[in-house]
Amino acid sequence: MIKPITAIVLSALFSTVSGLATAQDLASFHAGMGGCTACHGTNAVTAANVPDDEIDLNNKCMACHGDYKKLADKTKHFDPHASHLSDRSPINCTACHTAHAKPKLVCNDCHTFDLKMPFSDAPESAKWDATIDDEAVAAAEKSAPRETVDVLVIGAGSAGLNAAIAAKRAGAKVVLLEKHSFAGGNSMLAAGGYNAVGTPQQAKKGIKDTVDQYVKDTMKGGRGKNDPKLVQILAEGSADGVKWLEDMGADLSDVKRSGGAAVDRTHRPHGGMSVGPHIVDVLRAQATKEGVGARVNSRAVKLLLDKDYKIAGAIVHGKHSGYYKIAAKAVVLATGGYGQNKQMIAFYRPTFKDMTSSNNVTSTGDGITMALNIGASMTDIDWVQAHPTVGLDSRILISETVRGVGAVMVNINGERFVNELTTRDRASDAILHQPQKRAWLVFDSNLYKSAKMVQGYDHLGMLKKADTLAELAKICDMDAKTLEKTASDYNKFRKAGKDEAFGRPDMPLGIEKAPFYAVAVAPGIHHTMGGVAITPESEVLDIQSRPIPGLYAAGEVTGGVHGFNRLGGNAIADTVVFGRRSGEHAAAYALKAK
Repeated sequence: MIKPITAIVLSALFSTVSGLATAQDLASFHAGMGGCTACHGTNAVTAANVPDDEIDLNNKCMACHGDYKKLADKTKHFDPHASHLSDRSPINCTACHTAHAKPKLVCNDCHTFDLKMPFSDAPESAKWDATIDDEAVAAAEKSAPRETVDVLVIGAGSAGLNAAIAAKRAGAKVVLLEKHSFAGGNSMLAAGGYNAVGTPQQAKKGIKDTVDQYVKDTMKGGRGKNDPKLVQILAEGSADGVKWLEDMGADLSDVKRSGGAAVDRTHRPHGGMSVGPHIVDVLRAQATKEGVGARVNSRAVKLLLDKDYKIAGAIVHGKHSGYYKIAAKAVVLATGGYGQNKQMIAFYRPTFKDMTSSNNVTSTGDGITMALNIGASMTDIDWVQAHPTVGLDSRILISETVRGVGAVMVNINGERFVNELTTRDRASDAILHQPQKRAWLVFDSNLYKSAKMVQGYDHLGMLKKADTLAELAKICDMDAKTLEKTASDYNKFRKAGKDEAFGRPDMPLGIEKAPFYAVAVAPGIHHTMGGVAITPESEVLDIQSRPIPGLYAAGEVTGGVHGFNRLGGNAIADTVVFGRRSGEHAAAYALKAK
């Protein structure tokens, strides 16, 4: 039996290994600690014997090295074991630490950390899901199904997790697939909040809001191109969605305002923590508790239809198990958008082809491609939203909430040029008309102290800081007198209760208390507005606008909910409201078909 290894001992061992041959990998290093059987047991060690979810391997890692809390080194500026990892719903160690090849710091899928991992000199391996083997797909399609379920949910972001939980609670046998090494999808990157109307949180703050106003704001934001029936469902179901999450343990106690909203309706965790990681953590834990934890490293590659053009299941490519068939009476597509698929962006929105993307690496349009291949109808597929405030030269989204709670936006000269709470499309357009097509968000220490997400940007080294506005202007290469006048004018407008320059409707904080901060931003691809067309029951429509029996969809893979432009805070609401509905309707269809 291998004895537990402390973080200190492990560090020393890694230091020793660093001087060995560059071909040294994690598996070779463990050869002296029990060999292959230490991780794989006494069975023959072949790819087929390694479960795709790698949970057993992960448990063996933790049996020796301890859990993430034990491994976390809080003295470091950044330690992966202390970030985005939860003992309630942990990300596998194997997401980063690869036994037989070069390891990968998955944090850098979103961020940029100069952190050398142990065994980083090991050779690269081919990405297991880089291509699709058509012959293997055909063979799997001809074979008997490996398993049969009532509802198959594809994609384990917020929409998929909500769908799986809802379908399971409705009495269906459910399998939830996720192609990545951990669940969360694009939802993990959601920073702002969840738009809802009629909640106890609004009532407590005396906020007067109505479903009609929610619908009006959403339709206006989407330039009137939204499907009104879907928007009505979103608004009417939003408050119950908040309760659904809170009953699982989510904290959505704080309420702020996002761009395009007439009132405060963006619900988020207390203290300004980013909403996405929190909700995903809650949903992952709940799904696991209810027996529908995501089957990771499992990519759906083809939807199957029977002779009557009804959904019959899907072909899945497992990282270790290869290609196989799952038979299902109903399928829920929750695969997200295509913001990370450069070919699809170039085809559908060529003017954005060179723009950076804030999306998760999982947003490659798989669900859209699979749906198109069986004749599904698309809506608004060529509309892509640029978020105005992606960190300059990065893929890190600077949440709309930062502007919502008080930050002002200035150009490179230090001048305001737009209502900071306008819709994302208008704010992006305004930035692209400024010198160098970029901007700065400027705020003071009051905002810094009130929003944990802002402190997170500081942790990532993105903020500029100074004791005076003149000093901040110098650091940011702005004109000091211009920035000082901008702040002075804004503070006067705020005290008077009217923004005479740009008509900003809400100014909760001024630019008054030192130290002062700034973060550089520019527009980036954030949300693909269109996707598969759905009915109010979340059924996917074919090219003749008829429901494809047994196929449902929710979240960013769909079109129609947001029109041509999405309001901040409506994406998480979409994934929860329509995620639940798609799971419930899929379960009802599947159980009726039994």
